[in-house]
Amino acid sequence: MTDAAEVRKLAWAYLSRVAEPPCDEIADLVAEVGPVEASYRVAGGEVSPALAERTAARRSIDAAEADLDLLVRRGGRLITPADDEWPTLAFAAFGGTAARDKPQGRPPLVLWAIGPARLNEVAERAAAIVGTRAASGYGEHVAADLAAGLAEREVAVVSGGAYGIDGAAHRAALAVEGPTVAVLAGGIDNLYPAGHSSLLHRISSSGLLLTEYPPGVRPARHRFLTRNRLVAALGKATVVVEAGVRSGAANTAAWARALGRVVCAVPGPVTSASSMGCHALLRNGAELVTRAEEVIELVGRAGELADEEPRPTGLLDGLSDAEKQVYEALPARGVRSADEIAVASGLPSTAVLGPLAMLEIAGLVRREDGCWRLVRVPAQSR
Repeated sequence: MTDAAEVRKLAWAYLSRVAEPPCDEIADLVAEVGPVEASYRVAGGEVSPALAERTAARRSIDAAEADLDLLVRRGGRLITPADDEWPTLAFAAFGGTAARDKPQGRPPLVLWAIGPARLNEVAERAAAIVGTRAASGYGEHVAADLAAGLAEREVAVVSGGAYGIDGAAHRAALAVEGPTVAVLAGGIDNLYPAGHSSLLHRISSSGLLLTEYPPGVRPARHRFLTRNRLVAALGKATVVVEAGVRSGAANTAAWARALGRVVCAVPGPVTSASSMGCHALLRNGAELVTRAEEVIELVGRAGELADEEPRPTGLLDGLSDAEKQVYEALPARGVRSADEIAVASGLPSTAVLGPLAMLEIAGLVRREDGCWRLVRVPAQSR
């Protein structure tokens, strides 16, 4: 890294810590004078009264070098808007009116990352899967099925690393060796929840751990809500598997709507409180999805459609209407003549012989002494 590049990285790292992200005033200052000059002005208090107030508590804390050293020791990197890896297209959605009108409706200033996956490539083909921490067995099964199906088709699974639906989605993507991204609500050295530290380490080994918070920052409720906008932004669709009406997953879905992303929901039992949020989303226009192929239609390449859903086959599938009428005119036991079949089916006598011949070829009826009877078909072949 050249000296100039190193100075820029240190400036970005300093600005990442100096105010709680996202900070409009810092973003505007960086856009005006660049990160290095912005860091000097913030440190010297030579900024607008609004920004001086936002940075007063932290501007004297310069831990940038230590933060970057820690990141490098863990095999990570700082991703900035100046880097090729920055997901410019995904974060362009923050420029829309609906996102900007929401509190925290800004892209991140920088992202602290660990993992081999490249963020710009991941964001080109990704879906967020989110839901309640108190997931049911049904919810975890569906989340895992969706995530595995997406990951097998090289769609990255983005989630928040939490217990319940998030964890089920991450684990399923890892199980099929597919790409998955966990967006954290604290520093990259503060893996949360602690019970998922092993899972998050696995994600960092093959996928990507991301956060806009510098090392040492602890997760907090407001940071989870702020983090949700990044989960929504990185997925071309957000799939809510199980969620209460007021929940983090519902908040992520609201961010997805504001960012112009597709919102999907999985239906559940009408008696389940865990699915009330999904049903509310469906009533308000969310896409109903039940399998990965349906999500791929929404996030995949143009013309990438779901396979036709298999339908159960029946004994009479493929028969013409006349053949079905003749078949249904035969008794379960015993035989009938052609004339009796005509009466029972309502078809002319001359119109039943052709259907009877086709049914005989199909192995559904047989002729006995000028009459006809049904052939018993084994249950497994019906």
